[in-house]
Amino acid sequence: MLESQSARHVPQPALKPGDWLGLLGGGQLGRMFCMAAHTLGYKVCVLDPGADSPAGAVADRHIQADYEDPQALAELARLCRAATTEFENVPAGALEYLADHCVVSPAGASVAIAQDRIVEKAFVRDCGIAVAPYAEIRSKADLEAADASLFPAILKAARLGYDGKGQARVDDAAQAIQAFEGFGGVACVLEKRLDLAKEVSVVVARGFDGRTAVFPVCENEHRGGILAVSISPARISNELAARAMQAADQIVQAMNYVGVLCVEFFVLADGALVVNEMAPRPHNSGHYTIDACVSSQFEQQARVMAGLPLGSVRQHEPSVMINLLGDIWFRGPDPKVALEPDWTLVLRHPQARLHLYGKSEARRGRKMGHVTVLGETVEDALRDALQIERALGIVE
Repeated sequence: MLESQSARHVPQPALKPGDWLGLLGGGQLGRMFCMAAHTLGYKVCVLDPGADSPAGAVADRHIQADYEDPQALAELARLCRAATTEFENVPAGALEYLADHCVVSPAGASVAIAQDRIVEKAFVRDCGIAVAPYAEIRSKADLEAADASLFPAILKAARLGYDGKGQARVDDAAQAIQAFEGFGGVACVLEKRLDLAKEVSVVVARGFDGRTAVFPVCENEHRGGILAVSISPARISNELAARAMQAADQIVQAMNYVGVLCVEFFVLADGALVVNEMAPRPHNSGHYTIDACVSSQFEQQARVMAGLPLGSVRQHEPSVMINLLGDIWFRGPDPKVALEPDWTLVLRHPQARLHLYGKSEARRGRKMGHVTVLGETVEDALRDALQIERALGIVE
């Protein structure tokens, strides 16, 4: 187990309404965090280099600077009682600096595990939880010596990959070497391609007191390497769902993780469950919790930082979450011109909740918002979600 944070960096007593929370990163995850923190009465200061970041637009203060800017970090530390991050690739030095001055969750040591696929896979394996067969790749020679049983495989850059970026499907060592060189020769993981039945994920929150709250399992569909649809509760057996939730809880306990973490799993054709990867922050697949659960993943993030008790993760209604990518802005007569979609096509469904992220420019593949569709049953929510996807031109 990783070492715990020092006692002076634990929010005891709990932070009071009106106190400031700091956030590294200005994306949509930060935007939704700000909204949740405001509901609890806290003020939020965002540190992000963008002039018009989604989170900066709703935060109480936006420090526009690089994440490693000494003056900006000093100002954030002076103002805020606690700080967090909305993305895992935040520079380690920034977290280390803040940890010397205020409460930081999750700790830099925990984030570092999820920043590197090689470290991450070894950690999960050492927890006694299954991962796909893999090999560490640091050179062309490692690929030439790779066990033939790993192919066909996926070559994944060890760092900075997301939404399918930094990944290549390879059938043999020659293709893997070509992909490795295309990545610039950076450290990679060569992971055996498995026969998948489903992809699922679990979001879990853990407080400084070691208590955890595990959200229901989500079933995820990806298109082009980007999450397209999340269904909760996942259409899997209760036994399999319990195993996934237990594994996620086991991982955060072993990491001594404090904050919100998502663990993504592969469900294999034979019913086996293996960890794919984890994200040390709220996750796209957990957006349904805003509308379908007593407490959202973002409220849990704020509660942990402030030293408050965790909220209930009970899901009060089945849900389907649809990602809204920038592609649907280009469905008009001129595919080069971005046009705002007709949101009445969504909102005429009374059980649909529209969340737009306030991004000023639509680009293909860019996450612009999401829709959460609720229903008395998963089938009801799926039916309405499909109608919305067709109306927006996401699917035919």
